[in-house]
Amino acid sequence: MMMIIIGMALVTIVPRFIPVFIVDRIQFPEWINQWLNVIPYAALGALIFPGVLTVIPERPWIGFVGGLVAVLLAIFRVQTILIVAIASGVIFLLA
Repeated sequence: MMMIIIGMALVTIVPRFIPVFIVDRIQFPEWINQWLNVIPYAALGALIFPGVLTVIPERPWIGFVGGLVAVLLAIFRVQTILIVAIASGVIFLLA
């Protein structure tokens, strides 16, 4: 049983550590670095956007308005806690 646990741990850990050692030694072209820097934002958007539209399933426009308010506040570099509070307040008032 212990061998199974150790084997599963290795199979999980090895693929996570290999890129750490390989990426440090490879020089990527600048366009690849720029593309890799955008991935976290794209992944975050893909996780957040469906939730924004399903805040109130019967009225998805309310979530869209709240998300739009959050985006506009972010463009003006408002503090994150204020963005969350104001966007939540807008959704609360519209609901």
